[in-house]
Amino acid sequence: MTDTAFAFGLGVGTQNSKGDWLEVFFPQPLLHPAGALVDATKELETSASLDSDQLRQLQADLSAAGESAQAALAGRLLDSGRPAVAVLLAADQAPANVPEGYLKLHLLSHRLVAPHGTNLDGLFGVLPNVAWTNEGAIDINELPERQLAARLRGDVLEVSCVDKFPKMTNYVVPAGVRIAHTARVRLGAHLGEGTTIMHEGFVNFNAGTDGPGMIEGRISAGVRVGAGSDLGGGCSTMGTLSGGGNIIISVGKECLIGANAGIGIPLGDRCTVEAGLFVTAGTKVNMLDAAGMPVETAKARDLAGKSDLLFRRNSTTGAVECLTNRSAIELNEELHAHN
Repeated sequence: MTDTAFAFGLGVGTQNSKGDWLEVFFPQPLLHPAGALVDATKELETSASLDSDQLRQLQADLSAAGESAQAALAGRLLDSGRPAVAVLLAADQAPANVPEGYLKLHLLSHRLVAPHGTNLDGLFGVLPNVAWTNEGAIDINELPERQLAARLRGDVLEVSCVDKFPKMTNYVVPAGVRIAHTARVRLGAHLGEGTTIMHEGFVNFNAGTDGPGMIEGRISAGVRVGAGSDLGGGCSTMGTLSGGGNIIISVGKECLIGANAGIGIPLGDRCTVEAGLFVTAGTKVNMLDAAGMPVETAKARDLAGKSDLLFRRNSTTGAVECLTNRSAIELNEELHAHN
């Protein structure tokens, strides 16, 4: 029997008039599929568009391999007559085409992998910019003709957005979450059970929460928020795509980022950032002792990943200050010990 592969997906999607894939829906993606399934699909290319004969053969092969759920899905795709595709990724390589990219985004939103749990290198270059409408995904170059056709029927083609990424809930609705404004969560977001995304909350792809938690701010691409942490209204986390450099920004457990605050460093557990304060890696921070007196000035990057910190701005001087459950001197010794 063949060794397990990285991932498998059997999907239905949308193509433009040239036959290029615009998007793919994978209802039952698999991570590390069993060897029997890999053997049943070994005749397929890594990413293969399936005609009716190929789909019928795949259904038979999957059924013979004991993969009843995937065989049933193949049968439903065959009956629908819609464009179908099978993707088998032997290893976790960078996505080479639209079906592979969408399979990886599904793995994230189905909670099969966590943020940074799969290789997404080059994804932006792979995915086309698409008009997302009430008639589904439409190639940007074909949109004017579709708009005219709708008007001639007496209808209006509603374009909800133009983007490379669709909203997650048109593909996956994870169990145990609340999302007030679904357009603000992209496919490829990873939302742990117990997560609430309020109206002003936003979650990018390859980012998300462990849950539970209340998100009223922005979780940028690549950012992971730990269990029990809350992001206040209008706050922001700096992603690697938006100026964070090579630092992977994350928020530990039981943290609070206040309203209109933000971070450009990873936080450890039980940290608080005062409302309105944006802490970047180069922010100069006055470290305070138990009596509230400054001990030393450090850059915020030196505090990255440390737990039990409170970042605030002195209301008189405007200086950024850091308090901790431990004395600032003890924290300082720990920092210098790792230099």
